[in-house]
Amino acid sequence: MSHTTLNAFGALALVVADRMQEAMASVAGHGASGPAALVALDGLAGGGSIDALRRLLGITHSGTVRLVDRLADAGLVERRVGADARTVSLHLTPPGRRTARRVLAAREAALEQVLAPLSTAQRQELDSLLRSVFQGLEPTAESARRVCRLCDADRCGQARGECPVTSRL
Repeated sequence: MSHTTLNAFGALALVVADRMQEAMASVAGHGASGPAALVALDGLAGGGSIDALRRLLGITHSGTVRLVDRLADAGLVERRVGADARTVSLHLTPPGRRTARRVLAAREAALEQVLAPLSTAQRQELDSLLRSVFQGLEPTAESARRVCRLCDADRCGQARGECPVTSRL
């Protein structure tokens, strides 16, 4: 592969990441991790502990506690007693669930905007190429959860075994 292609792919990755982050932050705020926390708590990490959310987001324990404090103060997240009474279980409130859905919609709109120049045939080809790339990553269960932290699990087919990231786990 040429260096030009590699550089272009790297630049595209940054454009996509920046546009998603801007779109999601405009809906949810609460820093770079706030939108991801809301989406995660609406799906993969719902009812989980602060440590589970920390691992999913890739931030420190203290940073996760501060983030949860901000989200709880905003009325988006509530803490409940965990399974062993020593831990805290995190749950979205109804406004938190609505905000998580708006975050996903903003993310999807940003991605649609990036892919708008592609034809239907090109999008199908991209889908096939993405599946090949993900198959080459050989994810672990934990790394797959991190990769999928901003995904709409209902739409990706994860429950049906169709997710290109988790289907091989």
